[in-house]
Amino acid sequence: MNRSDRDFLAGPGPLLLVPDAVLLPEGPADGWAVTIDDGRFEAVGPADELERAHPQLPAVRLPGHLLMPGFVDAHHHLTQSFGSALAFGEPSEIFRRVWVPLEGALDEESAYTAAKLAALEALRGGFTTVTDAGTRAGVDVDVVASAARDAGIRCVLGLVCNDAVEDATDPPAVVGHAEKHLARYDGDPLVHPSLAVSIPEAATERTLHATARLAAEAGAVVQIHVNEHLAGVERSLVRHGLRPLEHLHRVGALGPQLLAAHATMLTPRELTLLADTGTAVSYNPVASAWKGNAVAPATSMAERGIRFGLGTDGTRGDGFRLAEAAEFAQRLAYGLATGDSSCGAGWTWLERANRGGADAVGLGARTGTVAQGMAADFLLVDVDTPELALSWDLPWELVRRGNRDQIAAVFVAGRLRMWHGRPVGWDGPELVRRAAELARAAVARANITRAHPTSTAARALTRSQERSTTL
Repeated sequence: MNRSDRDFLAGPGPLLLVPDAVLLPEGPADGWAVTIDDGRFEAVGPADELERAHPQLPAVRLPGHLLMPGFVDAHHHLTQSFGSALAFGEPSEIFRRVWVPLEGALDEESAYTAAKLAALEALRGGFTTVTDAGTRAGVDVDVVASAARDAGIRCVLGLVCNDAVEDATDPPAVVGHAEKHLARYDGDPLVHPSLAVSIPEAATERTLHATARLAAEAGAVVQIHVNEHLAGVERSLVRHGLRPLEHLHRVGALGPQLLAAHATMLTPRELTLLADTGTAVSYNPVASAWKGNAVAPATSMAERGIRFGLGTDGTRGDGFRLAEAAEFAQRLAYGLATGDSSCGAGWTWLERANRGGADAVGLGARTGTVAQGMAADFLLVDVDTPELALSWDLPWELVRRGNRDQIAAVFVAGRLRMWHGRPVGWDGPELVRRAAELARAAVARANITRAHPTSTAARALTRSQERSTTL
């Protein structure tokens, strides 16, 4: 595809796109096409049928390309992008030492820029939806909404409803703020409100129950970090005599409206609770590898019908690498010990990266699938490459061999948002330059405590110890 193709695709539409194949839930459909109008898929079917039905539309032929649903990031922290590399080498629960002080150092401009930078990275990696778990920056959450809109990405936007910690909102005001947040974005084409509690112990039982009720009534989700680290599980046992997920069940917070982030440390009983209540999970495999205590039993979740999507946790915004990590983590954590060389057969992780993720974050009726009436959130992927051209099993190959460089175009709500890694309609490089300036200032004034030195310092320390040993 060339510049003239880009200019045409960036036009107002409607569009008739004819790629080599369209990725449907049941697999790739060769020779199919889509029509797009008013931000949605108007029709999906065999190309010859759509061309006959829409003779007024010039067919845009896309040889060597696959049209597939955009990735859904089921767990992100958009305003933490300035400190992504600060997590490297750190032990678990770094939110206390890194993320809380970093977000606390952000003003309105830096919070907006951090969120837009995260959105840019996500779009470059093929994500058309990001789920923000709520910012601790002392700014109006609409700053994050504006950044998402301006970047052109769909956003499930959390409002933090903590009321059991020192810096919490006054308890009587939490429910009122939650109600206003859920109503604030009614009808917004890209921003979908959500509620959030950092961890179960950060909110009173009353608020845990109330936010669950409000979200259920609004068709939204409540995001809570659940059973992520051993320290959190033990604190809950000491405080409540129950594990975090069990505590949420006791107060009536489990259900289809709950999006449990991480859920890496689950007992068989807790898996049953998730399945029986319809609670959704964000499986974050890269976060487990970088700073976790365990890997969520995602293959067991899939087998038991537990709803779950894939989340980055702000680690890296690359949809293909996320899907590959989801399979890879299951293979290492569970498959090797049991002789399971399939671990989901590839398609499981591709599906959870789009359709399953959309369902988990409350948008299953809106996005995540290429189907008539659904939002036109999709990717055009170059499959005429050394990695994918000799295809025998495209879904599994996308999981194991797909990469961000093969994404030619990203569409959100029917509009071209990214073209070969560059945003359409705004200056990505300038944003990156400004983000670098603001990030240095924010990190300098934040009271961040790292337990691990930088890689350069660690290398120097190792060399110094080696020299001391040889003397």
